[in-house]
Amino acid sequence: MRIISGTFRGLKLCEFEGKDVRPTSDRVKESLFNIIYSRVAGARVLDLFCGSGNLGIECLSRGAAEVHFNDISPSSLKILGKNLAKIKRTAVITACDFSDCLKGLKGKFDLIFIDPPYRSEAGTEALGLISELGLLADGGIAVYERDRAFSGAVKGLEKFDERKYGKTYITFFRGA
Repeated sequence: MRIISGTFRGLKLCEFEGKDVRPTSDRVKESLFNIIYSRVAGARVLDLFCGSGNLGIECLSRGAAEVHFNDISPSSLKILGKNLAKIKRTAVITACDFSDCLKGLKGKFDLIFIDPPYRSEAGTEALGLISELGLLADGGIAVYERDRAFSGAVKGLEKFDERKYGKTYITFFRGA
């Protein structure tokens, strides 16, 4: 896992041992950032199920103004801390359930990354809360990563694109 572009380009990030945690692959991350590249510089970003911080740190490297990281796992937060230390940056970090995190946020976000464990439906629940709480800025995008295509609808959000990369689906939402 490495930073693809920007200030920290090429930096190798600390990773999880074993196969229990599935970080976004470099291939998927590169494709994702090719799609959203124009929205990152100056953005306020939420990396909701942050794991190692891979996506949020990529945003910092590309000039995001602020990244808020959240994860409930102590081991994820430990890896995140090591990765932030590598880039010598501080960030807002919360260690709580995604719903508590979302309910406690102030202001709106330009980019929200939702990458829960694949077997979980927490991402769909998070999208509903993001809409209900009005957390997406005008023109903002929520990016949902999972192992299957998104079906159904989220009140207040519009699914406007979906891409498949191997076993990974990336679904893009904006305010409706």
